[in-house]
Amino acid sequence: MHSHDAKQSIFQFLQPLMANLRLWSRLLLVLAWTLIAIPLQSLFLILPGRAKQRFARRFWRGIRRILNIQLTLHGELSLHRPTIYIVNHASWLDIVVLGSVLPASFIAKGEIAHWPAIGTIARLGRTIFVSRVKSGITRERDRIAARLRTGDSIILFPEGTTSDGARILPFQSSFLALADDPAKPAIQLVTLVYDRINGLPVHRSDRPRISWYGDMTMAAHIPGIGRLRSLHATLVLDPPLPAGAYPNRKLLSAALQTRLALNAASLRQGRAVSPLSTPTLPPVISSS
Repeated sequence: MHSHDAKQSIFQFLQPLMANLRLWSRLLLVLAWTLIAIPLQSLFLILPGRAKQRFARRFWRGIRRILNIQLTLHGELSLHRPTIYIVNHASWLDIVVLGSVLPASFIAKGEIAHWPAIGTIARLGRTIFVSRVKSGITRERDRIAARLRTGDSIILFPEGTTSDGARILPFQSSFLALADDPAKPAIQLVTLVYDRINGLPVHRSDRPRISWYGDMTMAAHIPGIGRLRSLHATLVLDPPLPAGAYPNRKLLSAALQTRLALNAASLRQGRAVSPLSTPTLPPVISSS
């Protein structure tokens, strides 16, 4: 009994030390990998071809491995170019997970461009910065459309902000007008849920440790992630919808939100979710 108590005491003493060691070693590895990646991606940006897209995914895969974020993927990536990936948004970690899988550029709020280090990484990843101010929506939509017409795919977070990970926020449908662009982009719905933390199922009380929302700061949130032993995420890729699948963006937005909410709720409850067998969405659920 005394031996067991002594072992427990030693474990409780060492646990925070190991967590801090894990944090600092990961920070150093992220810094080293980023310093290696910046000149390489800078070169790829001025060269023709798709090396800049491929290396961006390789960079985020490296970050994901350093943070020990394991991933289970259901479904197949759209082969159509361009594709607009519609994804729920709960944390800065979404960038790491999605960037490691999706061959596309992110759309991000304009202030990120001025963040130290993160802004540089975002620009090298060919992120499209938007203000989301109504007066600038048309101009920003035109910039995104220009990228689509070059064959570039994009990742769109239609909620417009991060949530607590326990729900899907109402969609802001303005940018879904891009679905009607002459580039005829496909639309692929992507559901992302973090479902295991340190090997155990994620409970509602765990979500603030993963989700980054409200007035949380990056400086306060990153250490908690860095100290985790592991994190697991599940990604569900529904079949892509062809251009013109819905008569207008509001119906498309409502159908996508309905399906995404169903997918995410099932994953949070530990139930299996399979991509739809055909590229269609369930009918819109009326709120009346």
